[in-house]
Amino acid sequence: MANMNGDGGKIRPFGFRDKLGYLLGDFGNDFTFILSSSFLLKFYTDVMGVDGFVVGIVMMVARFVDAFTDVAMGRLCDRSRVTPVGKFKPWIRRMCGPVAISSFLIYQSALADMSMAFKIIWLFVTYILWGSVFYTATNIPYGSMASAISPEPGDRQSLSTYRSLGGALAGVAVGAGIPMVAYDTIDGKAVLNGPRFTLIAGIFSVLAVLSYLLCYYLTTERVKPQNSEMGRKSDSIGTMLANALKNRALISIIAASIVLLLSQLTLQSMANYVYPNFYGNTAAQSASTFIMLITMLIAAGLTKPFSLRYGKAELSVVSNILAAIVCVVLYFLRPENVWVYVALISLSWLGLGFFNMVSWALITDVIDYSELKNGIREDGSVYALYSFARKLGQAASAGVSGALLSAIGYSHETAFDAGVVNGIYDISTLVPAFGFALLAVILWFWYPLHKKQVDANVTELKKRRGE
Repeated sequence: MANMNGDGGKIRPFGFRDKLGYLLGDFGNDFTFILSSSFLLKFYTDVMGVDGFVVGIVMMVARFVDAFTDVAMGRLCDRSRVTPVGKFKPWIRRMCGPVAISSFLIYQSALADMSMAFKIIWLFVTYILWGSVFYTATNIPYGSMASAISPEPGDRQSLSTYRSLGGALAGVAVGAGIPMVAYDTIDGKAVLNGPRFTLIAGIFSVLAVLSYLLCYYLTTERVKPQNSEMGRKSDSIGTMLANALKNRALISIIAASIVLLLSQLTLQSMANYVYPNFYGNTAAQSASTFIMLITMLIAAGLTKPFSLRYGKAELSVVSNILAAIVCVVLYFLRPENVWVYVALISLSWLGLGFFNMVSWALITDVIDYSELKNGIREDGSVYALYSFARKLGQAASAGVSGALLSAIGYSHETAFDAGVVNGIYDISTLVPAFGFALLAVILWFWYPLHKKQVDANVTELKKRRGE
């Protein structure tokens, strides 16, 4: 990596400005992503009058479209020319407007009186444009950019931590802010106000653009691609997919990510049943959400020193074992006091928080590994495959909780039956316990990039770049 930019000037050293800028990138991402994942179904069923099953089908179809757009965007990033500001940053500036506008168009309450066919087509077109086209065209370059901001493992870990914090802060803004202002109380019932929600979606779109632009201006790409002649000649999607299938690090981290999302989202979704049905205490559920944020902040403060000393993969193995043990203890303990449950489940979230903080840094290690293995740096392509795999995990998790609830006989009529509520508790503890334990096994026995190997890869790449 050279210390001069294309104009002969010195490159600013990596520092807090880069970390803040990268945080703001995911802050911008999640103003539209969390809005969609948390409230799109609610908006279209309650305001637009579209059947929830239809909304779910549209969201599933979009994941199949992503199989093509994610990989295509990754290849487009890798083939992009290196500009004076870098290879990935220009895409963020180009696409921040379209992703924000397309997100806003999804939530148009003024169209609620249109025909059902029109509303379904509107949802399909705007959701595909937002998620599969413009969000992909922004998020893939943003995620790939982490490995170009700095070659140092410690710096990349900081970027991963700050990215996770950006997403967490956006989650609080969206998840806690909307319920406070978007509902009207009518006859004692909370009803979503369509026009107000549309206004909120517009405000979030503006905030997303501002966050993306700050990310663009605050971050600096320092690692310049130095692909070999062999890499340029074999630059094809077929070669990329063949390389991916032989890439043990990539395949194993993809498997780990899918298991993580299935476990984490099951734990999150089952909270909507454990607290009201098993414990009869929704106030404890609200409190646990804020405690979860606190555990994420604690993990953020401890992750970098622990990962630098012990390794990112090693830290993830220990933290997931902790999360699994807590869930097993909860299964056997079955505390009658809900606050004991909250305290213990918070320990599980703390363990999970460490892996969330390093997950994005792990993929930059995989990108380095792929460059050494294949002789070509494919930041965009590797990240695109990883991103698509995460989307598959999200899509698969959407049906897990429902299927398990059906298996224990859950329905509106049986929601408080003794056998059903005990089944709810079993699902909320055993399923995550199994997933977290499996995640630890994958990271320890299958994933090859432990601390010693990562340090060796970084040293070799520096040597090749003449640093």
